[in-house]
Amino acid sequence: MTAEPQWFTSSYSSNGGDCIEVARNLVASGVVPVRDSKDAAGPVLGFPIEAWQSFVSAVRAGEFGTV
Repeated sequence: MTAEPQWFTSSYSSNGGDCIEVARNLVASGVVPVRDSKDAAGPVLGFPIEAWQSFVSAVRAGEFGTV
């Protein structure tokens, strides 16, 4: 039986709902599931852990600027 995703939205996401959600409980499988918080029934993207960690590090370092 596959575990159901337990979706998490960052506490920094107070921008009116334009957020992503991550299913942290499924990360142990080697993939980070991500979805649009405004479309819970929509598609889920799966990113390899290494790619997700690189993305998060780049965001924290300010490499993408602000929108």
